Amino acid sequence: MQLILIRHALPERVESVGGTPADPPLSEVGRAQAEKLAAWLADERVDALYVSPMRRARETVAPIAKGRGLEPRVVEGIAEFDRDSDVYIPMEELKARDYDRWKELVDGGWYLENDVEGFRRDVIRTLEAVIEENHGRHVAVVCHGGVINAWSSHVLGIERIFHFDPDYTSVSRFLAARSGERSLASLNETAHLRGHPDLNR
Repeated sequence: MQLILIRHALPERVESVGGTPADPPLSEVGRAQAEKLAAWLADERVDALYVSPMRRARETVAPIAKGRGLEPRVVEGIAEFDRDSDVYIPMEELKARDYDRWKELVDGGWYLENDVEGFRRDVIRTLEAVIEENHGRHVAVVCHGGVINAWSSHVLGIERIFHFDPDYTSVSRFLAARSGERSLASLNETAHLRGHPDLNR
């Protein structure tokens, strides 16, 4: 089967919501990215949709689902590792505004207060369950950069979980054989954003 992992589109920035987990909606740019993504995938085979429970992922999958008449299945195990944080700053914005902090997060393993190995185990377990439910199908999963890193590092045998920066609405494809082999077909496809520099963030 083909497992298509899609990072959500660009969300709004949320500084703090008084201890309540930040769950921002898509920004105006993010909504445009999501529409471009849906149009790009329109002629591609997708048999089922799965999505993180976080708002930015659910709003990204909506145009894909609408165009196909599919109901996305919400899966808790592909929520982002920082789902309980009361602050959300897009990593690209953090990199541009506070490079030292961004580099510290990346070099230090990103949010060390989180159990990143536990996070990777949860992601692997969840996506393996998706694979088991969908032999022979093409399945799109709209999730997060951390989830894509966790799964791709597992498939590629990379010890470090966070090893690259997936772009917003990027598509990464993996092949999963019934015999247990897992392989990478492509990583970080963004063809739908070409020619739109205002959306390529």
